[in-house]
Amino acid sequence: MKIALGPLLYYWPRETVMAFYDEVADSAADIVYLGEAVCSRRHELRAADWLAVAVQLRAAGKEVVLSSMALIESSSDLAALRKLADNGEFELEANDMGAVNLVSGRPFVAGPHLNVYNASTLQLLHGLGARRWVIPLEMSRAALDELQAARPAGMETEVFALGRMPLAFSARCFTARHQNLPKDDCRFSCIAHPDGLTMATREDQPFLVLNGIQTQSAAVYNLAGDFDELRASGVDVVRVSPQARYTMQVLETFDDLRHGRTSADAAAHALQPLLPAAACNGYWHGQPGLDWREGRAA
Repeated sequence: MKIALGPLLYYWPRETVMAFYDEVADSAADIVYLGEAVCSRRHELRAADWLAVAVQLRAAGKEVVLSSMALIESSSDLAALRKLADNGEFELEANDMGAVNLVSGRPFVAGPHLNVYNASTLQLLHGLGARRWVIPLEMSRAALDELQAARPAGMETEVFALGRMPLAFSARCFTARHQNLPKDDCRFSCIAHPDGLTMATREDQPFLVLNGIQTQSAAVYNLAGDFDELRASGVDVVRVSPQARYTMQVLETFDDLRHGRTSADAAAHALQPLLPAAACNGYWHGQPGLDWREGRAA
C-alpha cells in the first residue's frame, strides 16, 4: 500500500511551505499532491513555484500530482486551470468535471470532490483516462466494497485516511466574514490560522473549521485503527492531509503500519497527541461522521 500526502489546504507563509516540502522530500510519502486547491486569491506561491517544488520532489523519488481547485469562480480561475492541466510534466488531480474535460484522454487522478458513488461513474471516469480515484469523504467501507467489486482493471483506489475533512465549498469566504471583511478585501486573513479557524456550538463544542471558502470537520478523520480493513478492501493508497505540526511523524506512523512495525489500534492511539483536535472515523463505519469507533468495522 502506498502513502500519499494530500494537497496543502491551508494558507501558510512561503518560507513555511518551502521548508515543509524540503522535509517531505525525505519523508515516507510515495505520492505528493501539490498546488492551491482551495482559493485562487492565495498567492504566497505562484504556479512556477509549485512546479519547482514538484521537480524537487520528483528528483527525490516521489510521484507528484498537481491538484486542481474544486470551485472555479472566474475566467481567471479557468485560465489557471487550463495552464495547470497543460503543464506537460505532471498529472492532474481533477476535482471538478471541468478539469476532467480538460485532461480527458490523458492519465489523471479523479479527486474526492467528483463525488463518485456508483460503478457507472467510475467506469466513465476510467474511460476518460482516470487511473486512480479518491473516494468521497463520507463513503463507508460497505459502500466502498460494492464499488471495488466493479472497479475497472488497472484503476487504483485512494482513501482519505488522516486529516480534517474538506466537506464543502462556498463562493463566500467565511474566514474573511469572521473578521467583518468582504471577500475581495479579505486581507488574506486565513494565513493567521495554519490549521483553520475552529467554529464552536453554543455549548462550546467544536463543530466545524473555517478555511477560507472551504468548510472542514472540526474533528480529525483518523483511519489508522481501520488499516487492516482498508487493506482487506483492496485500497491501494492512503492519503494524509498536511497539518501545521507533526505531519512527518504522522507519515512515519502510517509507514510503520504498512510494514507491520505497529498494530492498527496502537497507531490510532499514538496519533492522537499529534493531531490538532480529537479524532473521528464515523463515516467509514456508516455512522455520523463525528463519531469515533474502536475496533474492527462491521
